[in-house]
Amino acid sequence: MDNKDAEKLFFIPFNTGGHWLLLAINPIQEIVYYLDSLGNDWTTYPDMKVLIDTVLQAFRAQRDIQTSRRGANSITWIKVACPQQRNQIDCGYFMLRFMRDTLALGRLKIPTDYFEEFKCAFYTKDQVDEIKEEWCQFMIELNVCS
Repeated sequence: MDNKDAEKLFFIPFNTGGHWLLLAINPIQEIVYYLDSLGNDWTTYPDMKVLIDTVLQAFRAQRDIQTSRRGANSITWIKVACPQQRNQIDCGYFMLRFMRDTLALGRLKIPTDYFEEFKCAFYTKDQVDEIKEEWCQFMIELNVCS
């Protein structure tokens, strides 16, 4: 709760039970950016939405923000048209790439049609391999694989 009024994006890699997607949350603005490389809508995962909405409502309560009953449901979910995977196995790498792209730009808002700098319908094999190599290097540096 330190700096609870500072605007930030919090990244939540979320596994639905067999698929990774990314949630980027701005708790001050009560915006949840939903990035899914399979193109599903967040309504596909109702338990996820309930969980995140509950967390944001608890955060609101910790900040002593009073809202009307109508305002209590004012959390905005934004589906981002992000690059889509062409197979059923690369979702984790796509999620990592989405996070990396967002962090690289240092922005607090994600455009609904993704970032102009990284916009594409699909990542190339080289782009996916690049994030795989970065992940492996990160794990090696942590000595996780020793």
